[in-house]
Amino acid sequence: MNQTDLLINVLGCTYGLMLIAAMFLRTPLTEAMRIDALFIPRYSEKTRPLNLLAGLLFAGYAAYSLLQMH
Repeated sequence: MNQTDLLINVLGCTYGLMLIAAMFLRTPLTEAMRIDALFIPRYSEKTRPLNLLAGLLFAGYAAYSLLQMH
């Protein structure tokens, strides 16, 4: 198991969980991590569910990759 791969997957899982939290929590940290605010010019509360979708994809893929490491 490569240490760099492990670190990247753990960070990906952490960022995915942060995006999921951004859907439900309104703290300065989660607001700074919102992915919809990065890509949508007029982001609002209506675009907030994109964070949940992106967070599930990030965290799911990172968790899958962690499980597939030998």
